[in-house]
Amino acid sequence: MWRRMSKYVCVVFLLALSGLFFLLSNINVLENLNCRTVSTLYQLQGSIHTAFFSEAPFPLDRNHSYCGLLGQEPSPEEALEERYLLKSIAWPEPTHHSESVSLDHTSDPAHSLFVILPARGQSEWHVGDQLEAFVQMHDFQGHPKSHGGDFLLARLHSSELEAGVAGQVQDHRNGTYSAIFPLLWQGSAQVEMTLVHPSEAIHVLRRLREERPDRVFFKSLFRSGKLSQTTVCNLCLPTSQKPLCDYTDAYTEEPWYCYKPKLLSCDTRINHAKGGYVKHLLTNKEALLFQSGVNIKVPIHPSGSDSVTVLPEKKDKADVERSSMKTEPTRITPSGYYFQGSWRALTGGVIRQFNDSSTITQCLKGKVMYMYGDSTARQWFEYLNAVLPEMKQFNLHSPKNAGPNMAVDSTHNILLRYRCHGPPIRFSDVIASEMRYVANELDGLTGGSNTVVFISIWSHFSTFPVQVYIRRLRHIRRAVVRLLDRAPGTMVVLRSANLQALDPEASLYNSDWFSVQLDGVLRAMFRGLDVLLIDAWEMTLAHHLPHAIHPPPIIIKNMIDIILSRICP
Repeated sequence: MWRRMSKYVCVVFLLALSGLFFLLSNINVLENLNCRTVSTLYQLQGSIHTAFFSEAPFPLDRNHSYCGLLGQEPSPEEALEERYLLKSIAWPEPTHHSESVSLDHTSDPAHSLFVILPARGQSEWHVGDQLEAFVQMHDFQGHPKSHGGDFLLARLHSSELEAGVAGQVQDHRNGTYSAIFPLLWQGSAQVEMTLVHPSEAIHVLRRLREERPDRVFFKSLFRSGKLSQTTVCNLCLPTSQKPLCDYTDAYTEEPWYCYKPKLLSCDTRINHAKGGYVKHLLTNKEALLFQSGVNIKVPIHPSGSDSVTVLPEKKDKADVERSSMKTEPTRITPSGYYFQGSWRALTGGVIRQFNDSSTITQCLKGKVMYMYGDSTARQWFEYLNAVLPEMKQFNLHSPKNAGPNMAVDSTHNILLRYRCHGPPIRFSDVIASEMRYVANELDGLTGGSNTVVFISIWSHFSTFPVQVYIRRLRHIRRAVVRLLDRAPGTMVVLRSANLQALDPEASLYNSDWFSVQLDGVLRAMFRGLDVLLIDAWEMTLAHHLPHAIHPPPIIIKNMIDIILSRICP
């Protein structure tokens, strides 16, 4: 009997050993099978999580913001600047929190109105004057709002003249607002006011930014031989869950972490990718604050006429300017405006129109252009690569969206290079060895009069506390200063954030309110430096085309015209 049992034990042992060998040799197949199963389930549930994600993100402690504390502690000077920057973008708080306010008592664009105020000290409008519109916000019951904090956009335009300019909105903190516009063209000018979010929704967005930086999560694939595993990554990960792989950058000390694979070492990381979006972030009451066609990017109607006729500029211009300084407390100067479809700058010189490829080629002859940032920086690479007839793009066998990308016109000695910025970045696939921080890349440039550097970095920071963005820009600013010190002829171009299409879901991750906050920080941190700012915010606000995260080609062309006009004035 014992002899027969020992024989069975040997058989069982051999079967177990064979099963283990089969599992190890086919773990990739099993993972892919599991991924397809997960993907199917997610599609059935209507989830927007990326398929084949093997681990769900761990919820953060809602009482703490991990992101603001990670990385190098700021020096006293840096802490002082940070406080100044946060104060400069401070947004009015509603008197009651969104959890305790019903929809009926929140801002309703359908019940709100604006009126164009009479011209100051005169009966007609002239080029060079300022137009002011007064906005009164009401709730869904038609009652006037008594506090500020709504996010409004103001635009003055003329469809016949293909003209448009951004207005400046002033919050009087009592439910009323003023929108001020410079009158820059002769003819018809129509006021357009839009509620992006009510103040009560802004309160929710602020909470999400501070308490849920994990609402977009990331992942990395680790592989060694036939063994592979995917784990969750982020700038903020609870350390109590699992051991971490620390990928903090050695030079900038920018933090990044992944959960360590169970059977693999941290140096087997293959790639970086967006994992997906955490859903069910709002209570039922909060969700009512984010409704398309109700309180997300909805126009406010005028009380009376919404347009004026602008007459030619008065001949006694000096007298007009002196009188306007006395009667108008605020004079605004936008960065520019559209007229006949072309952008005209109000500061920084005349913008030339580069309408044919030969003119662009001659302007860029002998130039090396480095483009760093998100997909809005890649748009510039794609535009120039398409418009220059002798430009040939190299196949670097890298993902198209993430890059790196390179194109060359060997006849005219023109080089274009694009590289995405370091994490956090929500691209679908970035090779781990190609993850570079912009500051480090700038430090590796020789620079000089033949070098143009483009930087656009903002969109992928919208889900994190502002301190994270401040820290990143601080490293980039220092690198820009070092570059301009060693190579003063280098041209550095900085791109601001732009408006984009919003719906209830996109608002929680990419709201224009997140963008305008980051935009205020960027402008303040680079003010006074010898860089060219492309005001993408005003260029998308002033244009008649719908807002989009990737502005349409005509707006990209106008941006490129500004840059080329600086290179070839």
